[in-house]
Amino acid sequence: MVTSSKNFLNSTEIISEAGKLSSSSKKLIGQFDVKSLKIADYFVLSGTFALMFFAAFLVYQLQPYFEQVHLERMESAWGPAVMYTTFSLLALKVAFLIYVLVLHFKYKPVQSVSDDDLPTTTVIVPAYNEGELVYHTLISLIESDFPKEKLELLAIDDGSKDDTWEWMQKAKAIIGDCLTIYQQPKNMGKRHALYRGFKLGAGEIFVTVDSDSVVKKDTLRNMVSPFVVNEKCGAVAGNVRVLNNNDAIIPRMLNVSFTFSFEFVRSAQSVLGSVMCTPGALSAYRKEAVLACLDEWLHQTFMGKPSDIGEDRAMTNMILKQGFHVLFQRNAFVYTNTPEKYKNLYKMFIRWERSNVRENIAMSKFAFGNFRQGPKTGTRLLLLDQWLKVILSYPLMALMFVFIFTHPVLFFSSILVSILVFSSVQAIFYAKRHNLSESFWAYPYSIFYTFALFWITPYAILTAGRGGWLTR
Repeated sequence: MVTSSKNFLNSTEIISEAGKLSSSSKKLIGQFDVKSLKIADYFVLSGTFALMFFAAFLVYQLQPYFEQVHLERMESAWGPAVMYTTFSLLALKVAFLIYVLVLHFKYKPVQSVSDDDLPTTTVIVPAYNEGELVYHTLISLIESDFPKEKLELLAIDDGSKDDTWEWMQKAKAIIGDCLTIYQQPKNMGKRHALYRGFKLGAGEIFVTVDSDSVVKKDTLRNMVSPFVVNEKCGAVAGNVRVLNNNDAIIPRMLNVSFTFSFEFVRSAQSVLGSVMCTPGALSAYRKEAVLACLDEWLHQTFMGKPSDIGEDRAMTNMILKQGFHVLFQRNAFVYTNTPEKYKNLYKMFIRWERSNVRENIAMSKFAFGNFRQGPKTGTRLLLLDQWLKVILSYPLMALMFVFIFTHPVLFFSSILVSILVFSSVQAIFYAKRHNLSESFWAYPYSIFYTFALFWITPYAILTAGRGGWLTR
């Protein structure tokens, strides 16, 4: 049985102290303000728009040149094939975007159920070399608007080499018996730390939270409510926002990208009951669904080697395979730290893309069969879209270099205009949902990704068999 409310905190004085100490963690969830922009930020934003509008002007001025290039290309043997293929792929991408848009408009998050209806819940926080951040994570969790008699917190130190364990102990002193802390004998990886939590957890629902993240007061109750109203729900993905978006340019750009990825893309996937990945930062799972695949998940291999990455996507796949639905809760927010430097960012993306390649293969083994009752076409379309990105990565990269060397002006001007058009979709979405000033970061991020991170997917495919967390 989950810890009773009597044992949660010993006195009102401790509750008061917890409130004071947690004020620093509340400040971590800062809202972006245009006044917080630095000179470098203004330079990036103004330079981005100047570059794109110059490209648009260049396209207009050099229209005769482009027409001549087009005629020359059409007269060649490969020209028509390239052009028709390009337009076909573009049409396919636009059609899929419209499909996702329609699904997005159908989406509605599940509203929180009453305290009496909330299931007992175990929150598992694995940590490795997080230091003080894990303390703020745990404090934000215990401050949740969730019945304490139904809440169990488990924090697992995965053999950290810094003061993570000391910060866990400080959190334990404040929180009391509602929190239990454990130390792994050595660093064994996130999957093993979560496995220990899953085996020890007493709740009907498991919630996993990264140790560099903080949650809003109503996050936990919003995360577990879908399990109450939908017996087919096996897992829920939380809404991930960037915690350190005021600290550097990369997190500011990622904040807009994350919002579009979760609140637009995952909301559409949720309508189909097939969210492709429950994120490590915040996810919830039905206990019976986890236990049914737990040993297979722990001992998962790829190319004969133990899988030490992609534990979130793997768990999602295994729960979908059982016939459960995987949903997204837009109203369940978690704020997490993201890389601030290019090197750490591309390493994180490599890890994600390697996981995508592996789990696309795993999902393909069941998605085209009768893996659950009801419609499955939408789920298969989501998987095919994932595969399209993988399959076309090498041809598109080769085509890009051909155009750069044969028609550099045409390439750079066209690509920048395309970025201007398609980034506007993300920018308008973010502005409508959140903040106008923040939304403009969609443009520099698209340029940054196009020219600095285009190689990630091809490289990840080539090295899909490699493991390692990379950013640890």
